[in-house]
Amino acid sequence: MAAAHSAREAWRAAAVGGCLALGGSFAALSVWERELGRLRVLVNVGRRAEDEEEFPEDESYPVHQFAEITEFLHERWAGGGEPDAWVETAEGPAAGRPGYVHQRVAALRRRGRGCCVVAPIVLHGRAWGELYVARPVGERVFERGDADFATVLASVVAAGIAQTERLEEVRRLAYTDALTGLANRRAVDAALDEAVERHREEGVVVSLVVCDLNGLKRVNDTHGHAVGDRLLERFGSVLSLCGAMLPGALAARLGGDEFCLLAVGPPADAVVKAAEELCRRAAELELGDGVACGVASTEA
Repeated sequence: MAAAHSAREAWRAAAVGGCLALGGSFAALSVWERELGRLRVLVNVGRRAEDEEEFPEDESYPVHQFAEITEFLHERWAGGGEPDAWVETAEGPAAGRPGYVHQRVAALRRRGRGCCVVAPIVLHGRAWGELYVARPVGERVFERGDADFATVLASVVAAGIAQTERLEEVRRLAYTDALTGLANRRAVDAALDEAVERHREEGVVVSLVVCDLNGLKRVNDTHGHAVGDRLLERFGSVLSLCGAMLPGALAARLGGDEFCLLAVGPPADAVVKAAEELCRRAAELELGDGVACGVASTEA
């Protein structure tokens, strides 16, 4: 996981590593999304079933279907008190009311797998997700020793995920304007290079709206830089709002009182309309003196 350059690479490395270490034929890494009450699969590796994609767009399961998850989702874990991994087999045992079949047992049977080991992953003291490793029917069933090893592996995976999250945050900050939360000049330069390449290869329309926020120096001199910063933030919100009129547009602060919108795909007339709306809304901001906008496009 240390060599991963993105979250996806880290997820895949964790799943592949867990699968190999536990001698499985299939592995998945999933995250528990508390706000949505679901277990969402991030990556599937190894011998996948027909309905399993490597990086599924929307493979998720309601948490209430997994009683063993709800028992510790709300817990805080620290100092080595992480939940232990456990083993499920296609034979059961079934649990609950007569005729009930555990969701994991049902999944094993449906996908032709004989057993699995499930290892909860704890991150920052909270249950984050799980590492799931399975073996096909006919192979040796996971034992208690395998589950204990999976618990240790989950701790290693958690450390790797934490490192990846920190790196992702550093990368995000490197391309984000700290004051407004918009993209910064570095992000625009990278996106513009890619957009120009797409225009050359595919003929896609590329347009750029460049803006100067009028009156910022006067506001800074008269009311102080804190008020000037609020004006920049408010204009940033207006720019983001108008950028939403152009699907996929990038709203950015280039520095000082300079901002821009980079649109790839929308026709030039749509970009001009967005710029006009931006000017109208900017004129309504308190303290400032509106905005001056220029539009350039590859579309004649």
